[in-house]
Amino acid sequence: MTSATPPRGGFRNDIQGLRAIAVGAVVLYHAGVPFLTGGYVGVDVFFVISGFLITSHLLATLNRDGRISFASFYAKRVRRILPASFVVLALSVLAALIWYPPLLLREVWTGAVATALYVPNYLFAAQGTNYLAETTPSLFQHYWSLGIEEQFYLIWPVLIALGFALFKRPRALLIALVALVALSFAAGVLLTYQSQPWAFFGLPTRAWELGVGGIIAFVLVYRPSVVDRSWGAPLAWLGLAGILAPVFLFTSATPFPSFWAAIPVLGTAAVILGGSASGGWGPARALSVRPMLFVGTISYSLYLVHWPLLVVPQTAVGYESPLPLWQTLALGAVAFPLAWLMYRFVEDPARKARWLTSARPRRSLLAAAAASATAIALVGGSFVYSNSQPLYVDRAATAGALTAPPTATDFVPSNLQPSLRSVSGDQPDIYADGCHLDFEATAPASCIYGESSDPRIVLFGDSHAAQWFPAVSTWALANGYSVESHTKSSCPSISAPLTRNAVPYAACDEWRTQVLDHISAIDPALVLIANYGQVTFLDDGGSYQTAWASALGATFDAVDAPVALIADTPDMGSTPAICLSNHLSDADACDVERSRALETPVRGVEVDIAAASGVPLLDLTPYICGESMCPTIIGDTLVYRDAHHLTATFSSELSGAFGEALTASGLIPAKVS
Repeated sequence: MTSATPPRGGFRNDIQGLRAIAVGAVVLYHAGVPFLTGGYVGVDVFFVISGFLITSHLLATLNRDGRISFASFYAKRVRRILPASFVVLALSVLAALIWYPPLLLREVWTGAVATALYVPNYLFAAQGTNYLAETTPSLFQHYWSLGIEEQFYLIWPVLIALGFALFKRPRALLIALVALVALSFAAGVLLTYQSQPWAFFGLPTRAWELGVGGIIAFVLVYRPSVVDRSWGAPLAWLGLAGILAPVFLFTSATPFPSFWAAIPVLGTAAVILGGSASGGWGPARALSVRPMLFVGTISYSLYLVHWPLLVVPQTAVGYESPLPLWQTLALGAVAFPLAWLMYRFVEDPARKARWLTSARPRRSLLAAAAASATAIALVGGSFVYSNSQPLYVDRAATAGALTAPPTATDFVPSNLQPSLRSVSGDQPDIYADGCHLDFEATAPASCIYGESSDPRIVLFGDSHAAQWFPAVSTWALANGYSVESHTKSSCPSISAPLTRNAVPYAACDEWRTQVLDHISAIDPALVLIANYGQVTFLDDGGSYQTAWASALGATFDAVDAPVALIADTPDMGSTPAICLSNHLSDADACDVERSRALETPVRGVEVDIAAASGVPLLDLTPYICGESMCPTIIGDTLVYRDAHHLTATFSSELSGAFGEALTASGLIPAKVS
């Protein structure tokens, strides 16, 4: 390698100012400030800054010593990142033990263990988390970006050292790194439209953002003269605009990361590059004022503490009752002094601790391993204890025939079916049988229950159709019919292009078309349609209700067989079981007013379009809700497995009511002779 020139100016105040902008955007976005709909790009700004600083450090070490001491490098990263991270992790777990509903603690333990193992981003990717539209986020969701950085820090020094040994010349190494960055960027763009959570949370699809910072470090180390003062200031100002514009213009509907992430990433790179030679005309002066420097200094601690401050109170009161903006802003404001305390007494002292800095790097690395093991042990012990506590009162409920209106139970009985802890798994058999399709599937499943020669009832729709399978199949098979299931996650049977995670849901369109063709070919006795009435249309410029009515009517017209529409279930707003775990003796505190539960965007529309199309509407709401309230427990049965899906147990109990409604429609006889 040729000799290198260190980046101009040593410590860069303007980069501290960029950190302040980044963390401020994230905190205000999470607080729900309505006009900062793209504040999540603050994380992308952090990525570029981290890549720039780390690569600058690595190049300086290489050119000074001719090698990288990996142990020393990782030890410094450990002292810089982990102490504050683990303190916030421990305090978050303690807060959850005190204020979280008991049923949510399993999710807390899972997130805490993944965080202690430095892989929370992959946990959220595997869970299909939609970071931009998550309604009940994990207490550790903000750790995803730390996972990306920690994983990047493991790999990047190795790549730099290998490149240093193989290519000998900085230019060749830079070209190789640019190629890797380009591949990562391309992977992020492509995967956004195939599996957005993996594109959002995965290191391979996010590494390019840190890599861009690394490229800027290469330029400033080996070719600092490339930045001329005559255009450094305009470049920096343009870059600042590239950061701020997405903060205000991007939304949860923006496909992300995709190519859109390039705007804040390149904007940050431009500020760093232009700021190295902008003189007094660039944004460096504004970025270097004392308040910006202060926020930039505590930005890491602020990022860590702000999220649990917002999430714990919201979870404690329930997501069905969103905190008002003034309260979330107040909580965000409290994060600033807490972040300073964290920086003053944890982050900064740990980085400078003599018992670590004066020892060999292995002491820091062993301390990190011990901290992870201790965190996992404490989290595991807490989980075992909480999981041993009963989530019911010592009293049984009376099981009786289902009536309209239903008989609510105002406590969590010892004989509750399914139990609170098992409710999430109380799904229809078509899930275990592989007949309810996932997001990526396009070919209809061939799933027939009963004798294939019997008159056939086809169940067609999304998971809200799937929830009716126990009721439909129990009645149908007992009365001489077979049932063919065609359901797919988040893919209603309405004939309109949709989006999922802000990208076109092409797999849904293809599957729906094939199912309609199949129905035309088999001539079923009846097609039952049921859907969840909340989707995002690809063309969302007009009235939602009008679009739904048109799309549903098109499906009615396309089905060449008798059709019935099952009215959607009431929406409880949040998972009742979570609430019930906090209200074992007063379960009625978790019941929801009937008017609110039925206040869905398409309920009235479906009544009208079904009547206009001559399609019977099967509405079992009288068996689910009373005159004024929708209970969470009826008899000894838990009604919902989440906010708006019935448990398979309760669906089965509705089979008689379903059969009565169906035969009353006159579409098919009550029993095949």
